[in-house]
Amino acid sequence: MTKKKAEKSAEPESKAQLSGYVQLVDEISVLLEQARRTAARTVNNILTATYWEIGRRIVEYEQRGKVRAEYGEQLLNRLSADLKASYGRGFSARNLRQMRTFYLNWVICQAPSGKFEARVKLDEESVGPQAKRQTLSAKSEQSVVPVQVASAAGVSLTDVFPLSWSQYVRLMSVENARARAFYETEAVRGGWSVRQLDRQISTQFYDRAVRSKDPNALLVLGQVPQAQDVMLADEEVRDPYLLEFLNLKDEYSETDLEDALIRHLEWFLLEMGTGFTFQARQKRIRIGNSWYRIDLLLYHRRLRCLVVIDLKTGAFTHADAGQMNLYLNYAREHLTMEDEADPVGIIMCSDKDDAVVKYATGGIHTKVFASKYLTNLPDADTLRREILTTQRAIQARHKEIHTDE
Repeated sequence: MTKKKAEKSAEPESKAQLSGYVQLVDEISVLLEQARRTAARTVNNILTATYWEIGRRIVEYEQRGKVRAEYGEQLLNRLSADLKASYGRGFSARNLRQMRTFYLNWVICQAPSGKFEARVKLDEESVGPQAKRQTLSAKSEQSVVPVQVASAAGVSLTDVFPLSWSQYVRLMSVENARARAFYETEAVRGGWSVRQLDRQISTQFYDRAVRSKDPNALLVLGQVPQAQDVMLADEEVRDPYLLEFLNLKDEYSETDLEDALIRHLEWFLLEMGTGFTFQARQKRIRIGNSWYRIDLLLYHRRLRCLVVIDLKTGAFTHADAGQMNLYLNYAREHLTMEDEADPVGIIMCSDKDDAVVKYATGGIHTKVFASKYLTNLPDADTLRREILTTQRAIQARHKEIHTDE
């Protein structure tokens, strides 16, 4: 057999091997995705059961001592300080208040099948004949109304909470108990992600279903997820509540370009010699029930104030200014010390061929800002040129790497 014929005969085997290897990678990827999701859900089950138990113990302690409302807040503040010292940032007074609310508003029930599950607690009025006539579907009615309230004793709590803690936190923001029970039932029935649950609550899905002439058709339509509802396994693992519960750090950026830009700008500002010191990167903050990330948080020694830096890989919009104002208000209230000046914000937007740098203040008088702050902070044009130069260098390097491959 000639060399040429040998190569031809080997070619089909080579393609078969390549196809087999691609299949191997795909199968392992599926296993890893499933494993990550399972790990996140397992920890979430433990987290949720633990928080319900913490809420129960707080309520029972208060009831035994007949704690008055004003002392109840002191109790939570004291308990928060002690728990945070040992277990990290996930035990603020606000979080403990939510755990107490969670226990008071969710009950362990026994379904007709004999299975125990946690459901929204409904009073007699909300499950009476009138409320039952307003039920959107027989299926929802059966799963929402408790058949028999069971003692938690002897029941594995990790098996009774079907949703994640993030979802229960979102449900707690719904004031109407009947609506809350409806959203819970539909989320369990449809396997909703926290994003889908948030979207349905925000668009008043319950109220639309109650008023609908064909509610069952609307229920079927509501179970269909939209593109923005899908959550990757990595996002499930990085759920802020999970990271708090495990007392893990959470610092990452959404895109390689944004991450590279913010790291370079951090180095650039610190090396300028104008008084910047590093505080945090991708600092996660909680405002209400929403989570945000401050791209870069620096401190300016001469100005004695925090500098909040927000980077956007796109054109500047009014929403960027509004978000920075939100960050500055949060920083002034929660991060600024008594003897420090109000925080300053720098918004950097890097479009494809242009860049915008805007300064924002946290309540500083305009004239004071112009005369004092702008003389100490880097010039906007300097930052703009640095963003464009760095962005082009990173993109060129990225292109080089992929060309070599």
